Amino acid sequence: MHKQDCWWHRSSVYQIYPRSFCDSDGDGIGDLAGIRSKLDYLALLGVDVLWLCPVYASPNDDNGYDIADYGRIMQEFGTMADMELLIAEAGKRGMKIMMDIVANHTSDEHKWFMEARKSADNPYRDYYIWAKQPNALSSTFGGSAWQYEAETGEYYLHLFSKKQPDLNWRNPRVRQEIADILIFWLDKGIGGFRFDVIDLIGKVPEQGITANGPRLHEYVRELNEKSFGPRNVLTVGESWTATPETGPLWSSPARHELSMIFQFGHLTLDQAQPGGEKWDLAPYSLLDLKSLLSRWQTELYGRGWNSLFWNNHDTPRAVSRFGDEGEYRLKSAKMLATVMYGMAGTPFIYQGEEIGMTNVRFTDMADYRDIETLHLYRDRLAAGHGAGSIMASIYAKGRDNARTPMQWDGGEHAGFSSGAPWIKVNPNYSEINVDAALRDPYSIFHFYRRLIALRKTADWLVYGSYELLLPRHEQLFAYVREYDNRRYLVFGNFSRQTLAINPADLRISPQAASILHNYTAVPLLEQGIIRPWEGGIISL
Repeated sequence: MHKQDCWWHRSSVYQIYPRSFCDSDGDGIGDLAGIRSKLDYLALLGVDVLWLCPVYASPNDDNGYDIADYGRIMQEFGTMADMELLIAEAGKRGMKIMMDIVANHTSDEHKWFMEARKSADNPYRDYYIWAKQPNALSSTFGGSAWQYEAETGEYYLHLFSKKQPDLNWRNPRVRQEIADILIFWLDKGIGGFRFDVIDLIGKVPEQGITANGPRLHEYVRELNEKSFGPRNVLTVGESWTATPETGPLWSSPARHELSMIFQFGHLTLDQAQPGGEKWDLAPYSLLDLKSLLSRWQTELYGRGWNSLFWNNHDTPRAVSRFGDEGEYRLKSAKMLATVMYGMAGTPFIYQGEEIGMTNVRFTDMADYRDIETLHLYRDRLAAGHGAGSIMASIYAKGRDNARTPMQWDGGEHAGFSSGAPWIKVNPNYSEINVDAALRDPYSIFHFYRRLIALRKTADWLVYGSYELLLPRHEQLFAYVREYDNRRYLVFGNFSRQTLAINPADLRISPQAASILHNYTAVPLLEQGIIRPWEGGIISL
């Protein structure tokens, strides 16, 4: 693949969950001023884009993913002046702000829906989806996806909470409203958008179709043309249904849709199959992980663009899920970064990942805040599941694992706030925090710095081809990137075992040289030895 000169090809994105990042005023809730106070830290890390989870006015039924006003900032986070100052201050440090757009649904407190529910002939009625009789569609958060409104005698659709009514994208006025919202934020100087559950906007509910409706890509292309297409910005869509085969539909430059798509196949490998829910736990297979990620690398090579991520605000912490959060936390976190961000695509780093934050285990359900987790506990108890098995699922998969406050130092509340946080801090903050990471030259943080810096300068890392090695090896993930007739090995041991490997199988020769490595001691690849959770990049 030749250089394509898109600025976001060499960029790294840092995702911020504003409520849990940094609180500037002591009310226990993170805010925009808190984010602004940490810009120098983010600039030191080397990231180029800051993706903010929703900061719009919201009643917070789903922590901001229920938007009541797209053009106003949530009071807990600050003001529009704070937002404009954040955009400006980030820009001074060479960083862009990426906004999170929820275009599939709004809050039931949005003015559109408050009008729509008044009468069947209200001008805003067709902004949403109504039915006289519900069908069998279910909500992601449990129960029916239809809510009865006695005022008009009809049901409205909500694929998520009943306080999140779905927008009707078949209405051209809705599509224009969303385009106008994007233009509003683009004019303020933001650098891109992440589109929440974008694969649902083409739904045809009367036919039972929710994801990947027949007009889905038509809608996305129209949105591109009417709003962000003429601007040089980064766009990424969330699609739990995307596959390597459909990936180019989203991200091929010739199709004028999005820069890239988030795909989640690797995050469904640790649930019972077939037909299991995410809460039904099962060990994942490294063979399956390698196969899936490799397909995305090869299917999109030269045809589209990949997003690279291990975790986000909806998923467990990477080191707890794929690594070893105990004895080998440092080494496994570095190895995971190497293997994922050594691929072709744009890295997305979730807050706290760069210091190896882990999952949390609250023993009292009263300490959890996530609506999905609370509904799960209620529904599974009612269905006869034992409390112990339910908590095991929550400890492994609950969204609050990613939402505990950022651990800045070993002081009270981990330096997140001078007041009591909206959700408790992970008790391990005294050991795992930014202050300790900055002072340790061998920390996960400084490893991420080196990896991010390498991506800015190494053409092979951005544009090189991909070849999976040893596809049937059950502990080792290794691949070769090649560009301009030079080859580079990226490898990671996903186990506590010391592996014996034939160096020839990894293309190792006496001329090989280490570029990045997670052990302080030199690699022993020439001897065929790979240590527990060892990972690195080798020039062949």
